[in-house]
Order: sequence, then structure tokens, then C-alpha cells
Amino acid sequence: MTTRIPSHQLSSGLYVSGRPEQLKERQPTMASRAVPYTGGDVKKSGELGKMFDIQVTDQANTKLPSRPSSSSQPNSGSVRSGSNSGPVKKTSGPLPLQPTGLITSGPIGSGPLSNRRSGQLDYSGSGSGSVKAGYGSAVTSLGEDVKVGFRVSRAVAWVVMVVVAMGVMVGAFLIVAVKKAVVLVAVAAVVGPFFIGMIWNCVWGRRGLLGFVKKYPDTELRGAIDGQYVKVTGVVTCGSIPLESSYQRVPRCVYVSTELHEYKGCGGKSANPKHRCFSWGSRHSEKYVSDFYISDFQSGLRALVKAGYGAKVAPFVKPATVVNITKGNRDLSPSFLRWLADRNLSSDDRIMRLKEGYIKEGSTVSVMGVVRRHDNVLMIVPSTEPVSTGCRWSRCLLPTYVEGLILTCDDNQDGDVVPV
Repeated sequence: MTTRIPSHQLSSGLYVSGRPEQLKERQPTMASRAVPYTGGDVKKSGELGKMFDIQVTDQANTKLPSRPSSSSQPNSGSVRSGSNSGPVKKTSGPLPLQPTGLITSGPIGSGPLSNRRSGQLDYSGSGSGSVKAGYGSAVTSLGEDVKVGFRVSRAVAWVVMVVVAMGVMVGAFLIVAVKKAVVLVAVAAVVGPFFIGMIWNCVWGRRGLLGFVKKYPDTELRGAIDGQYVKVTGVVTCGSIPLESSYQRVPRCVYVSTELHEYKGCGGKSANPKHRCFSWGSRHSEKYVSDFYISDFQSGLRALVKAGYGAKVAPFVKPATVVNITKGNRDLSPSFLRWLADRNLSSDDRIMRLKEGYIKEGSTVSVMGVVRRHDNVLMIVPSTEPVSTGCRWSRCLLPTYVEGLILTCDDNQDGDVVPV
């Protein structure tokens, strides 16, 4: 006895074996409507409009606009970069809301890092002869020389002035009354030491300050407290912005200086308004310093030296002569001519001397400043008050003071003079 295999016919008319499949009942689903096209209007964007406290229109009572075709829509498909492309316009004040509903952070290149550069200088010549470096405000531009002064109490200064004035007046009266040369000698013996002491301090004051810095004891950073004035000696490394010397192009420096000096004879041209005859005067000067790190020799700790962003820094780095132009040697090298041309400096018949100094990464440096601790970051910042050496009676030196971070380098940077 044979059994018949059931078969059934499909909707296409084809007969297949087997029983027809029983269709399962679908679960009822919630009705959903198509998301309306807003056309870039935030007021019709629902939740996006609520985020910005914008009143949302009732979409049920509003007639939805028909979506334009891709050929007429400027923001669709490949045409998106057509009419809406181009340079980004700079805005000031609060940022406006774009038609697409997106919030932008401003034009490209308007952020704080747009002008930040590191490494090689970017010079732009100007008619005034000045040269601006492309480092930005993160690098401190220093003056020509470190200002070193003398500080004594006002009481002592007044006493000395009164004694000198009285000695001069009494001496003048005795000279007129007695009319003897002995009185003149006595007056010179009283007033002379005062003027000799002033001249002595003006000549040896800077060397006395360097001797004070050299003999100042080093401080271990591990035990230094916040606000303590310290001297740290160690190896330096560059910070976020390494410097480069302008003439020799020495890379990765924390301090660079390039100075052009000229000699003025009788009736010659002056390098600056204060240039006197038969002396060397500074015609052009470039000195830059930035934030850097120093590793303490004693404790091995690493501290950030805040020398950038306009900080007061007193660098004592002896520059080396790299170019020397004399009367018997007038041939200028192409590199020196290019350096002068970039700064709009003339190269006429003058006796010139170019000096360049730097502190390269890896050099041994001594830094004197105030310790600051902030969020586990150890920093050395400039002192708010001038640093005084005190009276040094053994050398007949008055108290000498200097402002800012004191920076000295013991490495010998003297090299061979570049032949020109």
C-alpha cells in the first residue's frame, strides 16, 4: 500500500511537495511616522531645538515642506562642497549657531596654538630695521644688558652726602681764609675716598655679583619648601619650545643671544644714540629665553624653570666672537651678508664684531630663584624682590642687587672665529 505525499500549489503556479506553511500572526507594532525634513531649521528639529531653549513649532499643525531634489539642494550629496564651501569667516564674540544645527569652535588657525612654533626662527624684515621672531609670547625677549645696581639705606646715603657737602664747604672757606695748599690736601683726603669707592664699585660690581653667585651653596630640591630661595645646579633640557641661534643655527637651546657691535673712532658713525667715540657700541641685539627643565645634581629631581612668558631673567653667559671685521679684513662672507640683509642692516665700511652665546640642551647650568609647588609640579620662578649680595667689606663692595632669575653657564663656548 502506497501513501500519497501531500503537495500544494504556490502563488506562482508551481506545485511543490509538503504541506503549506502556516503563517504566524504578527505582533501588533506601534505606529511610526516618517521623520519630517526640517530643511536645516532648528525650530523644527525637535529635541535639538530644546537643547538650546528654542521654541519648537507644532509639527502636527505645520505643513511640512516638500524635500527638494538633490540637484537643487546645495547641502546634499556631491554638491555639498559647492555653494557652501570656501574660506571660514572669522567671528568675534559668541559663536553663532550654524544652519545645520552644529556648533563650531571658530575659524581654523584662530586658537592659541595657531601661532606657536618651535625650533627655527621665522624672521620678517621691516623698514625700521627691527626683526621679530616667530616664537610668540611663550618666549621672553630680553634687553641688551643685565641691570646691576647698588642698594644702600637712605640713612647711610644722606649721612655720606651731608659729610661730603660739609667737608667741601669747610675746605673752601679755609682755602679762602688761610690761603694754604695744606687745606686743599686735607679736603681731597676727605672727599677722595668717597669718589674712589664709587668708581671701584662700578668697575668691580658685576664681578662681585658673579663671585657671590658662584659661592652661593647649592640647595637640594628634595628638601626645599614652597617659597624658598634656592640655587640649583644641573643639566638642562628643552621645554615645549626649543630655541635656535640666529647666525650659527645651533639647535635645541634654552637661551640664545646674538649681538652686533661696532667701533666708533673720531667722527665715525654711531651704532646707537649713546655710543661714544673710541668705544664699542651695540648696534643690534637678540636675546631669547624660554621655559626649560633642570635636573638637580644632588637629589636627581627635575624642576621646571619658568623663564618664558615675559619673566624677568638675568643671564650671565659669556658670548663668543663668531665674526670679526677689521680695517685689514673687509671681505664679508655670504652667510654674514644674508644675516645683515634679513635684519635690514647696512654692510658699509665699518669695524664690526658679531658675538653669539647660547645654552644648549645638555649643558650644566646654575639657576637661582624661588621654589613653587603646584599639583605635584616642582617649579623655579623669578623672585618678586631684587636679590642683594650684601656688603662685602673685604673687597670694599657695596650691596649689589639684580632682578629676576639668575642664570649662569659654566660650559666653555669659545670657539674659532669664522673666517670672512
